[in-house]
Amino acid sequence: MRRILITFAVLVAGIAAVLATWIFGGRQLSLFIDRFGTIETISAAINFIAYEGNGTGGIFIVNGVGLSLNDPTPKISPSIGSTKNDQFALASGGKVFAFGPVVSTSTPENAEVRLATVPPAGDNASLAIRRSVLSWPTPFDLNFMTGQSPSWKRHMYYQLRWKKASGETLEMLWRYEQYFYPGNGWGSGFMTREGSTGLIRVDLHL
Repeated sequence: MRRILITFAVLVAGIAAVLATWIFGGRQLSLFIDRFGTIETISAAINFIAYEGNGTGGIFIVNGVGLSLNDPTPKISPSIGSTKNDQFALASGGKVFAFGPVVSTSTPENAEVRLATVPPAGDNASLAIRRSVLSWPTPFDLNFMTGQSPSWKRHMYYQLRWKKASGETLEMLWRYEQYFYPGNGWGSGFMTREGSTGLIRVDLHL
């Protein structure tokens, strides 16, 4: 009988330890698992890309999805603009990647620059949306302003891949958080958390 009680106590303690780790370390555990794989929810060819900003920071608009370039962590700071031959381009690490000819631009006085283009023929460009394998519970999150607090969270990833007909490639990866609200389901996948969200990777191969 004593052995059964001891085994039961050890089992309960183990379950409690796992739950505590999941609650208090769920975000870090989720990030660790994400290194090995995530779940793709949507993948679509890019038919239009635009930029609104002043060269650094601002917003990329990909098929109508707004992706922030402000305050990336780690600090990446790509530069966006147009080249001498009027190509909409991104510069990072001393390299320049041209998306394509500028098809529209507007620079009203005291306004941000807006550049846009469409993928040239022969380019392979796509935007994939992925999510974490592991969500984590948030029983201690309280929102006194709205009275609504998320009961679960998970990471969302937005991955831009662009391969030009010439072989040049660009990959950009954004990470955000997505909240689950009881009764309403999963909300917007663009929630931010200082130090862990935003543009997290730019890989450019020429």
